[in-house]
Amino acid sequence: MDKQKKFLLEEKDLPKQWYNIQADMPNPMLPPLHPATKQPVGPEDLAPLFPMELIKQEVSKERWIDIPEEVLDVYKSWRSTPLVRATGLEKLLDTPAKIYFKNEGVSPAGSHKPNTAVAQAYYNMKEGVKKITTETGAGQWGSALAFATQKFGIDLEVFMVKISFDQKPYRKLMMNTWGAKVHPSPTNLTESGRKALEEDPNSPGSLGIAISEAVEVAATHDDTKYSLGSVLNHVLLHQSIIGLEAIKQMEMAGDFPDIVIAPLGGGSNFAGISFPFLPYKINEGKDIRFIAVEPASCPKLTKGEFRYDFGDSVGMTPLIPMYTLGHNFVPAPIHAGGLRYHGASALASQLLKDGLIEAVALQQLECFDAGVKFANAEGIIPAPESTHGIAAVIREANKAKEEGVAKTILFNLSGHGHFDMAAYQDYFDGKLKDHHFTDAELHVGLDKLDTPTID
Repeated sequence: MDKQKKFLLEEKDLPKQWYNIQADMPNPMLPPLHPATKQPVGPEDLAPLFPMELIKQEVSKERWIDIPEEVLDVYKSWRSTPLVRATGLEKLLDTPAKIYFKNEGVSPAGSHKPNTAVAQAYYNMKEGVKKITTETGAGQWGSALAFATQKFGIDLEVFMVKISFDQKPYRKLMMNTWGAKVHPSPTNLTESGRKALEEDPNSPGSLGIAISEAVEVAATHDDTKYSLGSVLNHVLLHQSIIGLEAIKQMEMAGDFPDIVIAPLGGGSNFAGISFPFLPYKINEGKDIRFIAVEPASCPKLTKGEFRYDFGDSVGMTPLIPMYTLGHNFVPAPIHAGGLRYHGASALASQLLKDGLIEAVALQQLECFDAGVKFANAEGIIPAPESTHGIAAVIREANKAKEEGVAKTILFNLSGHGHFDMAAYQDYFDGKLKDHHFTDAELHVGLDKLDTPTID
């Protein structure tokens, strides 16, 4: 392992504002629609689920939004996160490309998720909320929100996708340690969960089902709000601190990316690293590629349709304009649980539709191979979700070698894999299989949709 070159910001240089991509998008995202009336939702429609300050951020077109001091104070316990020149990986690949990564795995929860969890818990606390419900896939979001809610004295109930609940027990224990109650979803505690179990008693669960359960509990209890770890505009806004730091750190390194890469499940990881760099392309015409990486078993960006769809499985959330496989779609039980979501954020979807970003779908065996290479080259074992970004980086670095072009590649290492070692064990034992997505799977979800189409 070669000596890494790390770049850290001093506390005085940390970003004091979040960046809102909506201010610079050439085509604004279409409005979300009310699930019953199919009319654009207003603040009053979202008020039962979210505190008003988050609703304002959801619809804001302001370019910069101040980060509250109380949120900054918590951020400072781990931010800035390091920007690292991956010299070991460069040497291993024998590539002329320069590779940098932002290491979000140094947060208390081990991923990028606390960037929005802390902000959401703060705004709920300010509104007097006593309890929050949420869902989690791989457990990174649930553990991040558990960390954040205990900081601000709020109770937390988590519906964790069953396959991940079984595969990742230590994520559940992290949540328990920070005071959260965790259920394997689907459960018998909600109508949404009971419906899913009636249809498939052995359901591995999905983020869509878990969202339905969490939303149902919040919507039926006056003292409870709901919190989402990805997809929504305000979530992506909070994650912009990653890219804002990276811009300053790339200046310290005397470099600038030609390619920005991150995995995309709902969109928060990808948005966090890429959105602050997008104005250089949109407004200044810089030739930067932005690559969102998804699992081949859940290819909403590369095979899905751009249309209105629900964010959950039952249809309780607003209809979101997004690339989707259909809200009833249940992905194959791959180990990258955080990427097993049927749709993509409206903001990322609009940017893809406009050709400002691109997408690639990769198989999990290639991704785990990339994760092992990265662990040996850089000394960090990445989360299964993060291996998707690394696999795409390796592809681009090898392409640079073939073409003899010295590209600069930046990617977001969204989290470490310390609680995902069972996945690596399965990989080493040859138990993991690639999932070849079929047209039949595509139509199972999309053919059932009766939601509005988009021209």
